[in-house]
This record gives sequence, structure tokens and C-alpha cells, in this order.
Amino acid sequence: MAPRDKDMIERVARATHIVSAFWVIALALIILVDVAGRYFFSQPLPGATEVIKNSVVSITFLQIPLAIYRGGMIRTTLIYGAVGPTWQRILRSVANLCGLLFFLGTAFSSWGPALEALDVLEYELAGAFRVPTYPVRFLVAMTSLFAAYVYLYLLYLDWTGQLPEEGLVNA
Repeated sequence: MAPRDKDMIERVARATHIVSAFWVIALALIILVDVAGRYFFSQPLPGATEVIKNSVVSITFLQIPLAIYRGGMIRTTLIYGAVGPTWQRILRSVANLCGLLFFLGTAFSSWGPALEALDVLEYELAGAFRVPTYPVRFLVAMTSLFAAYVYLYLLYLDWTGQLPEEGLVNA
């Protein structure tokens, strides 16, 4: 793994995070229009519920790679702080390996349903408004694969002595 991997990971992770931030803004506007429509005109925004439901999953998965890269995943220091540097590296490795396996499993298990959703053009219906589900399914698969790669990269950095003491928190 070369230094260009760090640059690529950082650029992609930041880009997905920025996309998710703009998606949150768009979602807030959809919610505002939906609530205003319900309150003032007794008419909700068609498809708002389906868009919101699919958006929450998408936004979450778009933010995961940067959270992993910056060391922002939830962890406890109860045991970690009580052991020496060698055991700390082992604990980090176990955590990174678990994350790697989890996201590989998520990517592989979601790929088939994503292909199937695309093949049958799966939609969620809200009256006349149809929201396709396959983009979200592919997004989950692809961001999971990327998250697994980030965990693999952190594992590599740790075992080659290139991981800073504080992790990549401000990378």
C-alpha cells in the first residue's frame, strides 16, 4: 500500500461525507415542505416518507468511511488504557479485523439484493410517486466495500509502524 492510497482514501472518504452533508440539507428541505404542506394545506409531500426512509440509510453509509478513517468509531478504553503498547496494537488489530470482516460481509450480502432490485426495478410506492430502492442498495454495498478497505489500510499502517499514536483523527 502506497502513500497514494492514503490520499485516495482521504479524498473519497471526504467526498462521501460532503455528499452526505448536502443530502442532509436536501432532506431537511423535503421535511420542511412536507410538514408545511401538512400544516397549511392538509396535503403532505407525495413520496416524502419513502425518500426519507431510504435517505437515512444512505446518509449513514456515506459517513462511515470518514468516521473509520479518523478513528471516530465508538470504542472503550477500559482495557486498552490498562495494557502496554504491544497489547494495544493487538487490540487495535482485532478491532480493525472485526470491522474489516463486518463490512466485507455487509458488502457481499447486499450485492445480490442490489442486483435483484436493479433487475426487477424495485420501487417503494407512495401513491403515484415511485422511489427506486436499487441505488440505495448499491450504495450500501459499495460504501461497505470501501469501509472494509479503510479498515485494511489502518491495519496495514498499524503493523508497519506508520499509524500515528493518536490515529488519523486529524488527517
